[in-house]
Amino acid sequence: MAVNPSLSSLGGILIIQPLPGIGDMVWHLPIIHAIAAHSPEGCVTVLTKPRSQADRLLKADPAIGQVLWLERNPGQHDGLLGIMRLVKLLRQQHFRQVWVLHGSSRYGFICWLAGIPERVGYGRGLQKYFLNHPIRLPPNETHGHPLDLMNRLLALSPISPVEKEPKLVIDPAAQRAVMTRYQRLPQPWIAIGIGSSEVYKQWGELNFIQLAHYLRKDAGTILIIGGSGEQAMGQRISTELNKAGIVTGEALGLSLEQVAALLALCAAYIGNDTGVLNMAAAVETPAWGLFGASPPLRHSQYIHCLIPPSGSSNMEGITPEYVITELHNSKIWRGCMM
Repeated sequence: MAVNPSLSSLGGILIIQPLPGIGDMVWHLPIIHAIAAHSPEGCVTVLTKPRSQADRLLKADPAIGQVLWLERNPGQHDGLLGIMRLVKLLRQQHFRQVWVLHGSSRYGFICWLAGIPERVGYGRGLQKYFLNHPIRLPPNETHGHPLDLMNRLLALSPISPVEKEPKLVIDPAAQRAVMTRYQRLPQPWIAIGIGSSEVYKQWGELNFIQLAHYLRKDAGTILIIGGSGEQAMGQRISTELNKAGIVTGEALGLSLEQVAALLALCAAYIGNDTGVLNMAAAVETPAWGLFGASPPLRHSQYIHCLIPPSGSSNMEGITPEYVITELHNSKIWRGCMM
């Protein structure tokens, strides 16, 4: 459990967002921020899975009073005993209202058992029997993309949106840390995101190296961003580029709040369809995503989708030559490089 010591949301509002990814959490920021702004406390508690890294991602966000961990598959909240442990945890917090941003009846049932007085949710299937608030989706609208579901629910509520798309709050300490580490690197900085939580979304080491060669006229520095699992790959990419005289900066295994701070300082981002792509957009950095293996995202003005050209498919259909052509034909890209 991560707690913001300057805020307390005990007796306040709980938001359950059980989708595990970093990108999933970023997607839900508009509704989280709207609910928090509408509440007397000005902040909410978020119950989510540790893989979201919400404690780091939302560290500086004043709308977040607490992050509670939902530990499942496997974890202490699996099975019947896990349900009772979670019920006990929620009872201890004395929440007056909960928003279940998921269609599972499990979370509605747990909130009912925990005695949370007001229970809001999508109302899919059996879940509707555990909710007691009039705000819920019509039965024929309870399925769809998480972005669509949360937007529909918010539109049915009296709560006004506070942002049109996700906005991440930059942690000042993280910003100072990345400035100290990278400030001597020549600008503009172009970030390439080499990480991927799924193998089928990975564009590949050789493609990133070739793209970076094409970008050498645009970039002062190529920043290589990845998690600890991509450290070896990132170092190999950096070594190959340095041999060719291309300036690089390695951002491999940084804390999530430092990644967000670094992305905010970049002129542009290019990378796999991952949480970091969504983070780049949420700090208003123009981001080009490689969508050869997943549906393109259209919710943000800062995300620009690179999809396989006609006649090709999958990530193999997106070549470095195709990417650089698309970038150089983009007015947005040319504006970033000015």
